[in-house]
Amino acid sequence: MSYDPTIYDGAARHYRAGRPAYSPQLEALLAAELELDGSGRLLDCGCGPGMLTVRLARLFEEVVGLDPDEEMLAEGRRAAYELAVENIRWVRALAEDLPGAAPGPYRVVTFGQSFHWMDEERVAETVYDLLEPGGALALVVHAVEGRPAPESPGPPPIPHAEIGAIVDRYLGPTKRAGRGVAPVRTHRFEDVLVRTRFGAPRSLFARGIPDLVRDTESVLSGYFSMSSSAPHLFGDRVDDFARDVRALLAACSPSGRFWDWPGDTEVILVRKPPGRYSKP
Repeated sequence: MSYDPTIYDGAARHYRAGRPAYSPQLEALLAAELELDGSGRLLDCGCGPGMLTVRLARLFEEVVGLDPDEEMLAEGRRAAYELAVENIRWVRALAEDLPGAAPGPYRVVTFGQSFHWMDEERVAETVYDLLEPGGALALVVHAVEGRPAPESPGPPPIPHAEIGAIVDRYLGPTKRAGRGVAPVRTHRFEDVLVRTRFGAPRSLFARGIPDLVRDTESVLSGYFSMSSSAPHLFGDRVDDFARDVRALLAACSPSGRFWDWPGDTEVILVRKPPGRYSKP
């Protein structure tokens, strides 16, 4: 799929406020599984505003966050500055621009809910060559299906179906993405990786946040952070959309508080065999 630079227009500033965090156990899971000790290099592909990049930076000596959207990278730089994280280099490029955009070797290459936007098989094969011997490619995603859901800590769940109906009323029933429509996914990540030199992956799980409570503005930002409901898609009706969502949320929860269960954090992991690194 070709890159559409408008796909997340206006969404970057909503991303951190609106996207639920990965499991607080994620760093420990990766450190134990991959024997991370603060050395080596990490490449985070499709890093967006650095939600994964910044969190994992302390596990490596050097980190590269790569994304084609300058607004996303600016948010990532801001987050790193606020948290005094100084070992990240931010690169504006597509994953398909590798290896030239950010040459290896890397100990780990991550994709935080971004792999589906790429030429998956091509990028995976490029990553194989970028990894040092024994290095790992890790796809990090939220997983709900088949995972046990906790009980609400009290507030009602986010009324996603009702908000989705408002999105449809403004944008139509076809899921939008930038200047086009969202691609229909008919395969799993595992189906792609097994065709590459990596072979079949393993899935590891870190327990999600069971008592995640969000306020009205965070819920609204969550929708504005999505490619299918980014602010630019609403044009001059963006304020009307926001007003309608706020009214719905007020009716559902007068306190303005909502329980969110994005699922557990799944890490789909493949390793490069030990051996000699050859510069691609």
